Amino acid sequence: MTIAQSTILSHARSDAILPDQPTASAMVTTAITPPTLPPELANVHFFNRDLSWLDFNYRVLVEAQDPRNPPLERVKFLAIFNSNTDEFFMKRIGLLRRLAAADTESTGPDGLDPAQRLTLIRNRLATLCQRQHDIWHQELRPLLEQNNILIRTIDQLTPAQQHKATEYFRSFIFPVLTPLAIDPGHPFPLISNLSLSIGVLLRQPGQNDLLFARVKVPRLFSRWYQIEGEGPTTFVPLESIIQGQMSLLFPGMQVAEVRCFRVTRDAEVEAEIEDSDDLLEVVQEELRARRFAETVRVQISPGMSEQMRQYLIDGLGIAAEHLIEESDPLGLADLMSLAALSRPSLKLPPWRPMTAPALMDTDANIFALIRQSDILVHHPYESFDSSVERFILSAVRDPQVLAIKMTLYRTSGDSPFVPALVQAAEAGKQVAVLVELKARFDEESNIQWAQELEASGAHVVYGILGLKTHTKIALVVRQEENAVRSYAHIATGNYNSRTAQLYTDLGLFTCREDLCLDVVDLFAFLTGRSLKQDYRKLLVAPVNMRKRFIEMIHRELEHARHGRPARIIAKMNALEDTEVIESLYRAGAAGVRIDLIVRGFCCLRPQVPGLSDNIRVTSVIGRFLEHSRIFWFHNNGSDQFFMGSADWMSRNLSHRVEAATPIEQPGLQARLREILEIMLLDNRQAWELGGDGVWRKRRPTGEEPDRGTQHRLMELTLQRKDSPTHK
Repeated sequence: MTIAQSTILSHARSDAILPDQPTASAMVTTAITPPTLPPELANVHFFNRDLSWLDFNYRVLVEAQDPRNPPLERVKFLAIFNSNTDEFFMKRIGLLRRLAAADTESTGPDGLDPAQRLTLIRNRLATLCQRQHDIWHQELRPLLEQNNILIRTIDQLTPAQQHKATEYFRSFIFPVLTPLAIDPGHPFPLISNLSLSIGVLLRQPGQNDLLFARVKVPRLFSRWYQIEGEGPTTFVPLESIIQGQMSLLFPGMQVAEVRCFRVTRDAEVEAEIEDSDDLLEVVQEELRARRFAETVRVQISPGMSEQMRQYLIDGLGIAAEHLIEESDPLGLADLMSLAALSRPSLKLPPWRPMTAPALMDTDANIFALIRQSDILVHHPYESFDSSVERFILSAVRDPQVLAIKMTLYRTSGDSPFVPALVQAAEAGKQVAVLVELKARFDEESNIQWAQELEASGAHVVYGILGLKTHTKIALVVRQEENAVRSYAHIATGNYNSRTAQLYTDLGLFTCREDLCLDVVDLFAFLTGRSLKQDYRKLLVAPVNMRKRFIEMIHRELEHARHGRPARIIAKMNALEDTEVIESLYRAGAAGVRIDLIVRGFCCLRPQVPGLSDNIRVTSVIGRFLEHSRIFWFHNNGSDQFFMGSADWMSRNLSHRVEAATPIEQPGLQARLREILEIMLLDNRQAWELGGDGVWRKRRPTGEEPDRGTQHRLMELTLQRKDSPTHK
């Protein structure tokens, strides 16, 4: 038993079972002023989900400023912040504007009406977006220069460097560009989502009228052109190279103004198809509609004239307030390619996932290993390819396997799963795949996978109208001696080889009859519209998951009322469901000690006297994105652990197909305890939410060492690998 396990057990079997805050750690306010709760919300019991989501992105932004992170890691966090902000505008701003325009004064659990929400969100976004540019220009760009990585505009280059950039433009960029002038014969062009454009005001010689033209910065090339040569590594933004060649693009014209702009469109669009029962048709139509969706934001370079602004307002059909002036370069999500530079001294040491101890015998039949015992795998600490990929590919090659069933929500472009399933179907195995066509921003690739699988003879289901299939499950049916045995993989993360290296997720391999029968029944629900309600072990949304979770919360409440130790620890991506939150409030008020580890937004308000004194909320932000969901109910010493695909959100519990599996083997329960305890004792990557709405970062003080969650889990993974019992 590790120190972490013994610590959490001692807490669980005493009256004071909530781990105290590490005594030497300090709760600090970072250099970026944290957002505070507006005065009008002082007595509201629920935080607004959008403001809380922006608080999460604020925590990401702090990582970009934290000098304890290596320079290129800080650049990566800045890129992530910008990508998150793009997604927020696409998913939420259009919806919020429509609600505000409906002129409704109804308030939600957060106490705000739509107009109030939109005002607070705009103010928060303005502060955060300004801060990201300050961090780039005042901190990170100078820091990169200290490490011989220079970012220069075309006019800041030496003559020799300018010559190289010009030759690159003439040879590669110029033939691709299509300048589009706007006049009565040339209407304003469609500007694609998140595309970077250059606006140009032109004048014919001898005339006063100004014409507007748009040049799209092509995505075919890297945003950052590297100037080859000795000395520091020097990059020039592609748009700067193009801006320096306006005379080639508009020969004979006088260039009056050149400015960049970047368009963001609403992603929350619905297809206008009446009475369609074809989900594929609906999704394809929604993809077409998204190309022409409402513009929700136009980022513009500083100093843009009123005349050019008006061209954008008229051409895009937007209000002036939708123009947001930001410092160049626009679209800092593209900094991710700079963060990927091969400069090991400016990054964290690379992590190579280890093969899980139970799967070390690579020559053994993986199904024989699973028959010995359930296997729990923790990614990216433990390898995805030597576990999940091995499981599916072994099933494809194994002549004794009769059937393979999987759900595909998001998968990578180079996924081994789709070609493997195609191979299995063509070999005569029964293959059934639930491809969720409505996985946001992955619809096009999922349609392609679905059609490819169908062409091979696989049974393909496009999800269920009205429900998004978010569960991550796979089932392999195998002929063994005189019986047929099923093997299941139940996970918290997608079947995506790339994100498995970046997201922390858990997966259980089992051949237990009760669990596998539940998975069989769940696939019957997905493919055959079963109405089964009585799953043996699995918690399934929207069937029984919400009810069972609330029952387990209430059970802890009853333990507390009768003077027995009562304890809940739950880890998830987001917490928003009001029914679950109210159940937690009641349990906490009755004396249940509750720790919630929530990476993203959290609508529960902790540490409020008389309401949530016994509830603590922690968030961990690090090199990996915390994505696993773990739920522990103490149950008077008869611990119950679950892991699965669902957060405690209304959409997950009511509008998605989700699955959570119990973890019942003591050794596997101990591993989940260990993960939770390490996170609760974190003083390096952890933040804590106060009742005032402020997230405060924990920091070690004095001689106290860093206790970062992800670093500690990497250490433990290496220790398990080197343990004599696993060699």
